[in-house]
Amino acid sequence: MNKLSVVVPCYNEESTLEAIVDRIIVADRCGLDLEIVIIDDGSHDKSADVMKSLAAKYPFVSCQYHPINQGKGAALRTGFEQAIGDIVLVQDADLEYSPNDYPKLLKPLLDGRADVVFGSRFKGGDETRVLYFWHWVANWGLTLASNMATDLNLTDMETCYKAFRREIIQRIRIQENRFGFEPEITAKVARLQPKPRIYEVGISYAGRTYDEGKKIGWRDGFRALYCIVRYNFFAGN
Repeated sequence: MNKLSVVVPCYNEESTLEAIVDRIIVADRCGLDLEIVIIDDGSHDKSADVMKSLAAKYPFVSCQYHPINQGKGAALRTGFEQAIGDIVLVQDADLEYSPNDYPKLLKPLLDGRADVVFGSRFKGGDETRVLYFWHWVANWGLTLASNMATDLNLTDMETCYKAFRREIIQRIRIQENRFGFEPEITAKVARLQPKPRIYEVGISYAGRTYDEGKKIGWRDGFRALYCIVRYNFFAGN
């Protein structure tokens, strides 16, 4: 393995996009060359301008643009199609997830022990910002429901940080356009044959408030439950 593709979905993140790219660049990538694929999902702010500036500055940054907002899942679908790295890692464009955790995420893959790695906010990272109790309850409940359907024992199905061998993620057809991506990808990874080796590592987390730009809401929670049922129990969907 010699290249890491970091896929960054972006929607109205002009205030944090450059900072997260800078953090990705200086992160310890365990000797892997870097590719950053940024997907602007119909932003209404100046995110697209920031992206163009980053692409002009760094030859390893490529940009894709959706003319209208479709959702995180749609942006990731575009990004996965473009990724050429041996390992593909999802990185949100905000500052909630720290690239300082890349060595933890990459090690099981580079050691040849894993095909997919989840970064858990609840498994014991260096630090976690204290925020919403009911969000924690919702995440716990959705992870429990997902585990019951997949027979996995994850602690954080809804995490952003998921890293894949490229041949794994590019075998999967993503159908969900919004935050339903998380339960969908978990179900489809669990159903792959031969079964991939899935690991989970603890990560740090600095969550945002809604005033700071958090986007996920209770409707997404109901959609996640629907996705758990659909993608685990209805083969071919």
